Amino acid sequence: MALPVSTAARLGVRNSDRPRQGVLAAIGRTPLVRLARLPGTARVDLFAKLEAANPGGSIKDRPALTIIEQALAHGLIDSGTVVVESSSGNFGVGLAQACRYHGLRFICVVDPKTTPQNLAILGAYGAEVDMVTERDPATGEYLPVRLRRVRELCQVSFRSFWPNQYANTWNALAHHTTMGEIADALEGRVDYLFCATSTCGTLRGCAEYVREHGLATVIVAVDAVGSVIFGGPGGRRLLPGHGAAIRPALCDQALAHEVIHVGDLDCVAGCRRLVRHEAILAGASSGAAVMAAYRMLPELRAGSNCVLILPDRGERYLDTVYCDAWVEAHFGAVSHLWEDARMDVEGWMTAIS
Repeated sequence: MALPVSTAARLGVRNSDRPRQGVLAAIGRTPLVRLARLPGTARVDLFAKLEAANPGGSIKDRPALTIIEQALAHGLIDSGTVVVESSSGNFGVGLAQACRYHGLRFICVVDPKTTPQNLAILGAYGAEVDMVTERDPATGEYLPVRLRRVRELCQVSFRSFWPNQYANTWNALAHHTTMGEIADALEGRVDYLFCATSTCGTLRGCAEYVREHGLATVIVAVDAVGSVIFGGPGGRRLLPGHGAAIRPALCDQALAHEVIHVGDLDCVAGCRRLVRHEAILAGASSGAAVMAAYRMLPELRAGSNCVLILPDRGERYLDTVYCDAWVEAHFGAVSHLWEDARMDVEGWMTAIS
């Protein structure tokens, strides 16, 4: 029985909200919500793109779907192909979902920083997990070792496919749609876009869309302290999925108008404030986007539309970002950074820097 018109309107039911053909068809068209409760942000209109709403739980569902389906369409993979990829978590989960749906064997190369939750999710989808345990001697990071392991596995299997999220332009292509959804929701008026970086697929895809459609959007790349993507010195990072130990081939520094580096504590504080004031339980790189917006707040035009891309959900960080014991062990007693609602923006930034 059809809903009454008034009930349908109240629930936000639209003609487009029809059953979709399989779970992969549910990827994309994620909500854009206004953030009106974060302290000190009233002078701008702040919005969050909730990529946790994708069925695999993160923005990485988008490139995983695009790469697998493009590879199928171009004859690069078939039912006998082994898909092999390096991932710290979310892209691996997205690929595991897409490969399971299409009946493909998938090997995900991970490292000890991969969270137990992500390892469990990969296993639930039927992915084979191959963990490297030693760091690269030259960089002190796991990523170069993971990539070498991917190449080794691809050489062993005659029929293999490496999605190569760090260099595959289909990764960036997937995010033309991400930016298109944001632009449509705000009728083209996107003044600032805050985008966390890792492979640079999201950054590149959104920036390409902005250029191709003549939008007056300032693209803010949010990188991690210790990441080398934008030329900073490499260093150890506690939280996976944000920044990179190797500059990705997809990176084009000219695509970002601004670059802001945030540390692990920034991510924790941003996430904790986000859930405390907006009831959004998001992942570490979402906290980074929040902190970047705060840092730029004095420069943002009053009344401007500012969009934060929130890449994933916080359940995968319950043992780190949202674990009081873990936070205190790594940073000390810092809960005042999110618990003291009276702390103004300047005080917060001073305390965390």
